[in-house]
Amino acid sequence: MSESWALKLYSKSPLKRDKVKALLSVLGNVEGKRCLDLGSDNGVVSQLLRQEGGSWASGDLTLETVEAIRALVKTDVHRVRETELPFGNEEFDVVVIADMIEHIEDEGSFVAELARILKPGGRLVVNTPHARNTLLRRVRLRLGQTDEKHGHVRAGYTRESLSALLRSRFEVGEARTYTKAFSETIDTAMQWGLESLGKKGSKKGVVVTDGDLRQHARMFTAYRAVFPFVWLFSRLDALLPLNDGYRLLMVARKPS
Repeated sequence: MSESWALKLYSKSPLKRDKVKALLSVLGNVEGKRCLDLGSDNGVVSQLLRQEGGSWASGDLTLETVEAIRALVKTDVHRVRETELPFGNEEFDVVVIADMIEHIEDEGSFVAELARILKPGGRLVVNTPHARNTLLRRVRLRLGQTDEKHGHVRAGYTRESLSALLRSRFEVGEARTYTKAFSETIDTAMQWGLESLGKKGSKKGVVVTDGDLRQHARMFTAYRAVFPFVWLFSRLDALLPLNDGYRLLMVARKPS
């Protein structure tokens, strides 16, 4: 994916923008640090994280996502296996899981690998779907937007289940949710639109690439025209301050 297309697509995605904002809000100062992001699918999250400074590596599970990330950030991009990360012991100061742990069968072994590659005192940031049995989730399932189609081996995590998983290796800190029902409704509509164009899911779900944008240029141009209304609709999430969100963000630390 070319940089210009990737950033244009990002600028028209309320969910991606909210995700990056959430990740940056807990990332901390990474200047002079060795950092890793995992699960950034089309690569724009990797690119924006690298702009914060530090020395970054990136990784994902499928060839499609690895190629998309590499097209953007060029270097230090790796295809990873679920329970074997191709990095040295205690290599990283910071690891960001942008969207990956819900795709992992053996989550316990994956967390052990995260602990292995983090330095003592290192920081772990995990972003994942917030497991909730809501009306909107039931609508998504009726539309065929299943966990399997998104490459998920589980619906996500609650604060309690993710904390219990990480606590075996890490000291768990801040946890919060974001993305409320209005933004999630937009995502549901966008997923339906991509499927109607024939876009298939994979181990990492539905990943939009430069080829998709070229093939369906008129459709994406039409979406850009209505985007101001989409953005305003997503901002109605502010009317739901007491509701839990559909995305879960958790910060943990490897004991010194």
